[in-house]
Amino acid sequence: MSSRHLVRRGGEIDLAVPAGSTAVGLRRWSIVDEDTPGAVHTMFSIGELAAGGAIPSHVHSFEDSLFVLAGEVVLDTADGAFLLRAGDYGVTGLGAPHALRNVSDAPVRWATMFAPQPRSRTNADTYPVPALPVRDPVPIDVRDPRTRSFGHIDPRNMDPGQQTQDMLAVSASMRTALLVYSGITVKMMIDRELGAECLTMFMVQYEPRGLAGAHDHPFEETYMILEGTVDAAFDGTTYRLEAGDVAWAGVGCVHSFANPGPGVVRWLETQAPQPPSRHSYRFARDWDYLRDATSEDR
Repeated sequence: MSSRHLVRRGGEIDLAVPAGSTAVGLRRWSIVDEDTPGAVHTMFSIGELAAGGAIPSHVHSFEDSLFVLAGEVVLDTADGAFLLRAGDYGVTGLGAPHALRNVSDAPVRWATMFAPQPRSRTNADTYPVPALPVRDPVPIDVRDPRTRSFGHIDPRNMDPGQQTQDMLAVSASMRTALLVYSGITVKMMIDRELGAECLTMFMVQYEPRGLAGAHDHPFEETYMILEGTVDAAFDGTTYRLEAGDVAWAGVGCVHSFANPGPGVVRWLETQAPQPPSRHSYRFARDWDYLRDATSEDR
């Protein structure tokens, strides 16, 4: 039986040149992909592009999302050129031509999520196309309709006390409120509102002693810890995850989270396929309650 979860430690980062790549200065740490036991919907990786590096114009038969961790990169598309800096994110639609170039004097590193999962047997479902025109890039601004497929988020956007109108005007999203419950805050980043159809990407933060009970989903999830420490249980095995660690939970994997404190824990989370509007969560406690209730009736 294939595994329904995976944990990779940040200290084990293995940035390597992707096989068959025509990019200059690109290295990638592929964390979740078709070689990961059980993963069928997700490819999650960390990419790094050296100063002066470039990825030529291409299209994918999947959606391509990214969240910039450090540095800055220019993303060229048919709609224009966009300058992404740390904290910026965006999605490129299926079949949409795009290219990346690092015009800075330092490397840029980003987390990326592809869905549906690329296949190595079909050249990673990536196809070269004629070069896009080189234009001056526009920085990401959520108030600018030219950057409607992009956004920005930072730790301040996860603070319930800063969700004022003036703050929202320059926050990660003008379209999505901060969801707050049981010591947990969630801010949506990429979903259908941003043009994605196959995946979601969002930010999660737990206050000290914040927790989510055991549950599973009809989709796969990936978690990249950005700050703090969390106790994460996957199908009965508990791990203490720290900044830089990445975990993946497959369909039907029962998982839960608890922040042991003393500080907050914050992570980037992705889902594929995109969750249904109902029945996205199956909490074990509800079905345990039903089992106990029906047992008493017999």
